[in-house]
Amino acid sequence: MNILIFGPNGSGKGTQGALVQKKYNLAHIESGGIFREHIKGGTDLGKKAQEYINRGDLVPDEITIPMVLETLKAKGAGGWLLDGFPRNTVQAQKLWEALQQEGMKIDYVIEILLPREVAKNRIMGRRICKNDPNHPNNIFIDAIKPNGDVCRVCGGELSARADDQDEGAIGKRHDIYYDTNTGTLASAYFYRDLAPKAGFKYIVLNGEGSIDSIKETLLAQLA
Repeated sequence: MNILIFGPNGSGKGTQGALVQKKYNLAHIESGGIFREHIKGGTDLGKKAQEYINRGDLVPDEITIPMVLETLKAKGAGGWLLDGFPRNTVQAQKLWEALQQEGMKIDYVIEILLPREVAKNRIMGRRICKNDPNHPNNIFIDAIKPNGDVCRVCGGELSARADDQDEGAIGKRHDIYYDTNTGTLASAYFYRDLAPKAGFKYIVLNGEGSIDSIKETLLAQLA
């Protein structure tokens, strides 16, 4: 089973992705991790990417797409869930073309809906567990409030990312995601429109529900 997942920061995308990964034993592949692993591993693609990063430039798709494919093939032989990529329509098209050339299929594309203001508030209340960043803790959501200053799941130390407290930074991230012309939502819609003829299923979830209700709805549609 191969899955793409879309959702704004604050939508619970990481939490739901982790639940799906565990149930189906998929490789949960996040875009940031792809760069880190290639650079740390000293691959040819990683070295090329590092040159751009050192100059403060964006890594071009001609390097990023092959990185993604190599990681999917290396880690996702038993199925994968790709999180955080593509982020714009050009990447969406190039990724689809590259997957087709490699004979790699997509089975499901998941989009988690969440109003922008709700997403912002969730981000600012988010707390990260030192032991497992996918443990849900949020001071503004009753169902997943931490136990005081520690993780509600494991009791681990909690912290808040600096950029989660920066409304300007949150706004910039959401500007990219909620852009329906060329941004991340537009790339999700590329796959939504492609799904009927390409033979994969496009699943839309209401991100304002509880973690358990979203999970139940999602797993029912993946069955």
